[in-house]
Amino acid sequence: MGLLDGLANGAAWFINLFNLGGQTFMGLVTGIIPTLIVLITFVNALIAIIGHDRVDGFMKAISKNMILRYSLFPVLAMFILCNPMAYTFGRFLKEEQKPAFYDAAVSFCHPITGLFPHANPGELFVYLGIANGITAVGLQLGPIAIRYFLVGVVVILIRGLLTERITIMMMKRKD
Repeated sequence: MGLLDGLANGAAWFINLFNLGGQTFMGLVTGIIPTLIVLITFVNALIAIIGHDRVDGFMKAISKNMILRYSLFPVLAMFILCNPMAYTFGRFLKEEQKPAFYDAAVSFCHPITGLFPHANPGELFVYLGIANGITAVGLQLGPIAIRYFLVGVVVILIRGLLTERITIMMMKRKD
């Protein structure tokens, strides 16, 4: 094999890499992207029907309960506003609660993707990698997506509670 054959094989490999990328992109265009558009439209329509003020009032009310503040509150923020807008719901919290909310919400970016891909489409590559492995061995995605979601809620609750405690301790030391 000469130099020209090596260059030709390298060029063929290089072009094939982009062909495979194009096939993956077309799979997304005909698969998940229409689903994401419909989900985003549904969530926006639901918020419009309920009313922005009512949604905001409800979020403010549930953020007062410590357990709900680091479980339901970040889940709803991620579902309704998606990543990265979900973090703006920190405006309903006291200063010492904001770092814990951010920790909980950012920790929920991956677990929500399996059931609600519109909430964090930027992280779909992680979920789709897992999903491809699961479907390759003949298993269904639903059970793992539900388990991933539920474990995520437990993890964000623990992280939120611990981060709030640590933040309060550090704020007291500063004073």
